[in-house]
Amino acid sequence: MKRNIRYSILLCLILCNVCSVCAQQSSKTDFDIEYCIPDVPESVTFAGETIDLTRYDMYERYERELTTVCYMHATTMLTIKRANRYMPVIVPILQRENIPTDFIYLVAIESAFNPLAVSPAKAAGMWQFMPATAREYGLEVNADIDERYNVEKATVAACKYLRNAYEKYGSWVDAAASYNAGMQRVAKERERQGVESALDMHLVDETSRYVFRILATKQVLEKPSNYGFKIKARQLYQPIETKTVKVTSTIDDLAEWAKRQGVTYKQLKDFNPWLRTRTLPDKSGKLYHVAIPLKSDMYYNSQRKYKTYNPKWVID
Repeated sequence: MKRNIRYSILLCLILCNVCSVCAQQSSKTDFDIEYCIPDVPESVTFAGETIDLTRYDMYERYERELTTVCYMHATTMLTIKRANRYMPVIVPILQRENIPTDFIYLVAIESAFNPLAVSPAKAAGMWQFMPATAREYGLEVNADIDERYNVEKATVAACKYLRNAYEKYGSWVDAAASYNAGMQRVAKERERQGVESALDMHLVDETSRYVFRILATKQVLEKPSNYGFKIKARQLYQPIETKTVKVTSTIDDLAEWAKRQGVTYKQLKDFNPWLRTRTLPDKSGKLYHVAIPLKSDMYYNSQRKYKTYNPKWVID
């Protein structure tokens, strides 16, 4: 009995000592962690338009989004890493279609450059098209084929939408706002509220924040290291070279077809997420371009020459 009491007393002393050490470590950790509020510039530019941020609401809305981008660490890091793979695909299309390249940051906030992104409202792909809007702008959307997941084709469709919106409003900022709210909504609110800019409108919170999210993302992605994102070149997701196979007839079994191309079914799906089932029906003889990754370019190893789309993204 006495021995048990001694053991109990000794155990209590040990636990008290451990708790004391943990408390000290916790206190030290609390002091070691620093959280900084990013500085807000007096103005920013988007697609050649200057936006004054000195008015109270403009300042606070921008600061909210800048702080969010800076402290959503995982999402921001993945956005930068994926951007290295997909910006080289998207930016040239924007340039070819005469759409300001700042709209690349709209893609960043819509999907974080995730080609498989799907919203709760069923918007899909990097540009987050709803099915009806996608079809309106020329994309094929059905059970077997969904070109919202085709990065190149969806970018062309988005360019058509943004060009139409710009022609309607005469402002790229308002065109960006309409990508979230819809063209008719922005036009109606312009008239009802008697303001010229979407940034001055009273809108639902998501739309009110939308353009500021784009602006804040642009600021961080232009020089991530300024905001604590220390990334090395080999940590960026690399563009993977592909060859294109033209298809004008039905493929009944995509897994078997992939084998004949020298890749797995998963690799075929990774590079062609617009193929939604195990077949590619094509009774009409429509031309489809299927991307096949080159095995020689699939690996992260010492032989790889790592590409960096924007040198400001990395610290080495």
